[in-house]
Amino acid sequence: MKLFSSPPLSQLGSAPQPAPPVVPVVAQARVSLPDAPMQVRVVPITRLAQGGRWRVEAMRAQPEPVLLWFTRGQGRITLGGLTRGYGAHNAVFIPAGVMHGFEVGPQTNGLALFFGRDCDVTLPDASQHLRIRESGPQAELSQIFEQIQRELESQKPGADRAARHHLGLLSVWLERQIAQVEADPAAQKQPRPAAARRLAARYAAVLERRFRSGKGVADMAAELGVTPTHLTRVCREACGRSAHDLLQERRLYEARRMLTETREPVGAIAEALGFTSPAYFARAFQAGTGKTPSAFRKGS
Repeated sequence: MKLFSSPPLSQLGSAPQPAPPVVPVVAQARVSLPDAPMQVRVVPITRLAQGGRWRVEAMRAQPEPVLLWFTRGQGRITLGGLTRGYGAHNAVFIPAGVMHGFEVGPQTNGLALFFGRDCDVTLPDASQHLRIRESGPQAELSQIFEQIQRELESQKPGADRAARHHLGLLSVWLERQIAQVEADPAAQKQPRPAAARRLAARYAAVLERRFRSGKGVADMAAELGVTPTHLTRVCREACGRSAHDLLQERRLYEARRMLTETREPVGAIAEALGFTSPAYFARAFQAGTGKTPSAFRKGS
């Protein structure tokens, strides 16, 4: 099994103007997107952001589980609509389909393990942000990452099987660290998530399911049983972005990905993402990225 090389990356323009409102459409175009890779791969976190920081900072979701292991640097990570800080020796597990984005600064270092869509190891059902303070577990996780990467790059017999066994050890490591946090009396004394944070997390889940539909914030707020004003206030409190900003950021990430990774016509991409017309899409895209869709595609 070979180490997977990341997909083509592109440049990100500035975003000085807010995007215009999106009008829902009756039907969506069917566009052919690349399948989620089946194989496990280990990628340096810095490589994920090469050619465009939107690749890591914009809201998006992966069709496979991901484990981020930050070994240096600090920043903020938004996970399921909630923003918090991360630092060195933080392990962040993100299940498939969970919306997220994180900052990558000049000092950020670490690795991202993508489990592939067919990985059969036991993994947590929910997102996990683990702050690993003891040197023993830190070294253990780094060693497991190294062993997995070595086997993925190896030509030796049984390398695939060895990589799977190391993934099993990683699964056990996660289980034990989560159990340790849950057994920590100090952790158990922490207050339960506030209602506002729970609502932000629910909105992130609805947004991930609906962002291609053309539905706006008002529609999703109604689905959650709250007003758009309340939902926007909650999102700003939980992650520093409005509900509309999260929705537009998710749509524009997908638009950039489709422009980069497919050759579908711009009009088909616009329709697939819930825009009434290519003109609406072009204006929203340029307001959010500083480039027209065609110029962005040419520069990728």
